[in-house]
Amino acid sequence: MTDTTPHPSGISVKQATLDDAEAVHALIVALAEAQDAAHMVTSTPDDLRRDGLHEGAKLQALLARNATGGPVGLALYYFTYSTWTCTPVLFVEDLYVDAGLRGSGLGKRLMAGLARIARDHGCLRVSLEVKTDNQARGFYERLGLVQKGPWLPYAVNGAAFHALADAAD
Repeated sequence: MTDTTPHPSGISVKQATLDDAEAVHALIVALAEAQDAAHMVTSTPDDLRRDGLHEGAKLQALLARNATGGPVGLALYYFTYSTWTCTPVLFVEDLYVDAGLRGSGLGKRLMAGLARIARDHGCLRVSLEVKTDNQARGFYERLGLVQKGPWLPYAVNGAAFHALADAAD
């Protein structure tokens, strides 16, 4: 998806490629820093090149660059599947807009780009998870996203993950 519409801000939004791995990774780190979680980032640009940013890859991204080419926004996504409807779902793993550009409409441009990609792939919906204290919740709600009923996200990782994987049948 390339944003071909001229934009007064000079910011372009395009599908990230392998050549963008360094910029994508820099924005992943910036997002983690904004959440006081930079210590949790163990990925590298080479990991992104291995697993994403190319056709058929597990991970895809829209990348926003300013007029001088600097990375200023990111939407990382992948496809999941709804077994109830037998249709794909676009899942937004991360959405990040440089602090100086928040409120500029760039976040909406990224989300609109994701919605177009989802529609083009026959997706049922666009889904994402948001921390309860994330100030972006209002932004998502203004775009029409709603909390998914009584569903609560669960995950297993670390020692509990390994213990579960090692559990006997």
